[in-house]
Amino acid sequence: MSQNDAEVQKQIHHMMAFIDQEAREKAEEIEAKAEEEFQIEKGRLVQQQRLKIMDYYERKEKNLELQKKIQQSNMLNQARLKVLKCREDHILALLEEARQRLGEVVKDRDRYGKILKGLLGQGLYQLMEKKMTVRCKEGDLQLVKEQMKAALADYKKETNKDCEVIFDTTNFLGADVTGGIEMFTDNSKIKVTNTLESRLDLMSRQMLPEMRKTLFGANQNRKFED
Repeated sequence: MSQNDAEVQKQIHHMMAFIDQEAREKAEEIEAKAEEEFQIEKGRLVQQQRLKIMDYYERKEKNLELQKKIQQSNMLNQARLKVLKCREDHILALLEEARQRLGEVVKDRDRYGKILKGLLGQGLYQLMEKKMTVRCKEGDLQLVKEQMKAALADYKKETNKDCEVIFDTTNFLGADVTGGIEMFTDNSKIKVTNTLESRLDLMSRQMLPEMRKTLFGANQNRKFED
């Protein structure tokens, strides 16, 4: 009996060892499986977060690039506006200098007389009336009267029409006018302004594109000339 008990105990210990070994192997297998699943899930989460971070910084980089382009565009536009402002200021300064030099024209009475004749003749052809009123500066009255005779003679020769001219000796052109004349129809409803300032303004508007081209060169972006 004692020998049989020993064999039984031996078998029991052997079975317990076998069960313990299987349990350990099973536990290791479960642990390995869990570790594998953990690593897979961790890798998935890490990759997911990595993609989110990459997408975040990609969008941020695009926004920064867009802001950079907008800033560069704004700075370029501001620079262009400054250049245009400087150019316009330069042209205005030249025109102002030209206005100040109008006084030199008036001082040369022979030259000024020829200019007055042309301005008077132009007024005659523009109005084409039988009776007109001429207004000038008080100091130019005598010179205007003299040039009007020559202008009327040319007008009569070209149109075969007479014109009665009245000189306004009550309301002369103001001190802000350098020279030239104003002409009115008999009822004063139509007026022709041929002062030196008005002629300069007209010429400057007409020659403005040419002035810009001469001073600053041709503008490749300009489609229309004004």
